[in-house]
Amino acid sequence: MWCCILFISVVWAVVWFFRDQQILSNFKDKYVFITGCDTGFGNMLAKKLDKKGFHVLAGCLTQKGADNLDRTSSPNLRTTLIDVTSSESISKAVEWVKAEVGRKGEFFQQTSQSCLNLIALP
Repeated sequence: MWCCILFISVVWAVVWFFRDQQILSNFKDKYVFITGCDTGFGNMLAKKLDKKGFHVLAGCLTQKGADNLDRTSSPNLRTTLIDVTSSESISKAVEWVKAEVGRKGEFFQQTSQSCLNLIALP
């Protein structure tokens, strides 16, 4: 029984490792907008999607957070300042996203735990 559990665990780990190493080539024209990229989960997700080949539009609360993210990422990752508690800041960010993406796709909006996430799909 232990051998079966060990075998399944090893197979799962190998599959997970190779799946995580894949770089997605068909996402060259995909844009993802993520808020909360100064630190934490948003920062980690922005960096990970940048490495996978997405165009990442990262919203940061502070200039320091935006500068740190700019220094450690590729040219596919662009940052802007956004305060998700301010309607004016959100409106400015929406205009910035539209300018960055251009007329390449539709915008889908979701609100989740006071975050505004915009994803443009061509």
